[in-house]
Amino acid sequence: MGRLEGKRALITGGTSGIGLETARQFVLEGAEVAVTGRSSKGIAGIRRELGDRVLALESEAGSISDQVQLAEVLGHHWASIDVVFVNAGDVTHRPLVNWDEATFDRLMSTNLKGPFFLLQALLPLLANPSSIILCGSVSAHIGLPQSSAYAASKAGILSLARTLSGELKDRGIRVNGLSPGPTETPALSRLGLDDDAEEALKQEIRRLVPIGRMGKPIELAKAAVFLASDESSFVVGTELLVDGGVGSL
Repeated sequence: MGRLEGKRALITGGTSGIGLETARQFVLEGAEVAVTGRSSKGIAGIRRELGDRVLALESEAGSISDQVQLAEVLGHHWASIDVVFVNAGDVTHRPLVNWDEATFDRLMSTNLKGPFFLLQALLPLLANPSSIILCGSVSAHIGLPQSSAYAASKAGILSLARTLSGELKDRGIRVNGLSPGPTETPALSRLGLDDDAEEALKQEIRRLVPIGRMGKPIELAKAAVFLASDESSFVVGTELLVDGGVGSL
């Protein structure tokens, strides 16, 4: 029997990178899985790969109305939800002088405001017991240049892991943070860099990691499986760093 047999799990931002690999691992562990993505292309891709094993839904993580609609759609499909992995994120990095209000608001809506109101909308569906996993970042713990707004948003989402645990514990709902370090995902290719500049950035990132390499999506996905499973039933309101030592060494 799989470690998530009989559980129903939602993964936001599940069409690429860490989210996609987590969807694969959740399915392998026996869960019924729903994933969201912001683009029809990404949704079509995961449907081709995982077929009927996942419910793939187009949803904009920063839109409050989309979060409410997502909860309504899931309520039509499932009587309850056992696992929520809030993974969708905006990874924009810029020098302080280059930020504008629209870009800042979009990042905060995707990384903090949208997830907050998604959890509010899902509350009636959450089972007792259930597990919420909030994707943070090691950037919340270090002073990485150009990460100011991104790191602040992730510090906020990690704070929710503690405060919502205190609020929801009597309902059997555990909330924990899962914080990646530098990880090999398609996010880097979306920064608009040419091949040489992207590789130079990767080399710079690798130098930040004490063990000398970037993480792999499956390493984060396996950690998500643990936090989603009953094996972590005594893990509440904390943060699991999967970062190659960046935030600790």
